[in-house]
Amino acid sequence: MIPALPVRLRSRLVLLLASVAGLAVFVWPLLISPGAGVAGQSADAPLVFLFTLPVLVLIVLTELGSGGIDAKALALLGVLSAINAALRPLGAGTAGIETVFFLLVLAGRVFGPGFGFVLGATSMFASALLTAGVGPWLPFQMLAASWVGLGAGLLPRRVRGKREIAMLAGYGVLAAYAYGLLLNMSYWPYATGPGTDLSYVAGGPMLENLRRFLVFTVVTSTAGWDTGRALTNLVAIVLLGPAVLVALRRAARRAAFDAPVEFDPAR
Repeated sequence: MIPALPVRLRSRLVLLLASVAGLAVFVWPLLISPGAGVAGQSADAPLVFLFTLPVLVLIVLTELGSGGIDAKALALLGVLSAINAALRPLGAGTAGIETVFFLLVLAGRVFGPGFGFVLGATSMFASALLTAGVGPWLPFQMLAASWVGLGAGLLPRRVRGKREIAMLAGYGVLAAYAYGLLLNMSYWPYATGPGTDLSYVAGGPMLENLRRFLVFTVVTSTAGWDTGRALTNLVAIVLLGPAVLVALRRAARRAAFDAPVEFDPAR
């Protein structure tokens, strides 16, 4: 089955460059010495937003111009983004219960990595508008969720049946912890005051700051938020995954993304 949003060579290059630059935005505390002090997260977030949105627009416009995505794929993207936006308030992040990721994983699996990347960002953006969750954290959430959808689309394609559900459930668990790590890294330098074993040391050795970050993550989120998110993904994919995959694949077949586009010059 051809993906809803095929990722051609130039889009692969854009995604690769965007991912490398985005990862640098997250892990800069381990790589860069900020000198005299650390700027607030709100100062960095607009730069990430300006970086994220043009990348998404570029991917969509590039594929539109080359015939890689059509109105059916765009409509499907809108529908799934709206569903994810409606699902997110059901958990509201209570004890780590987040219902937005399991559908993202399944959709990325069915419709491909390019579609999953865009869906991750649009889902977070739409849900933030719905829940009044727009803030300096949103660009980081959009980037991290985009990678979750991208990774789901890159999983081995030939696995089917119970093995596929087990693979997706395992990926959902790993993605939940990876998402938590990235989001923790985005605000960790500003979350604790100086002088504690959890604090970021500006200009300190990378391994020492990494140790402090891991301690911070374990203490503040691993046992609660991240594990709750992982269990939510696991249970939702195991229980709902088979039926949702069937529905999404049926939608993909009916949309016939691989059908040739006929052009009538008389119209």
